[in-house]
Amino acid sequence: QVELVESGGGLVQAGGSLRLSCAASGRTFSSNAMGWFRQAPGKEREFVATINWSGLRTYYADSVEGRFTISRDNAKNTVYLEMNSLKPEDTAVYYCAASVISGVTTTRYTYWGQGTQVTVSS
Repeated sequence: QVELVESGGGLVQAGGSLRLSCAASGRTFSSNAMGWFRQAPGKEREFVATINWSGLRTYYADSVEGRFTISRDNAKNTVYLEMNSLKPEDTAVYYCAASVISGVTTTRYTYWGQGTQVTVSS
């Protein structure tokens, strides 16, 4: 069992930055791949980024490639999403999720956090 709690969301102007954190409980965190997804109002939840258990492999959605960075600290049971050059279209609720193997689909992930709101004003 893995429990996930996101934090770090907020309101930021376009071009600004935010750093999201996802704290995990449970002894299996270091063996889980982790992912970030987001869901805007009226839209389906979409993939943002994923990182494998060791942190050595990452993968990003085209829409955030070069602006967002996913990382993890297994000693702290935490995964991060550094978001730079934010755009209004990045506005969404951001969720972290845990999986046995990295993936880009929501069905691949077993455990989900409650989400944190990110709002980017123009």
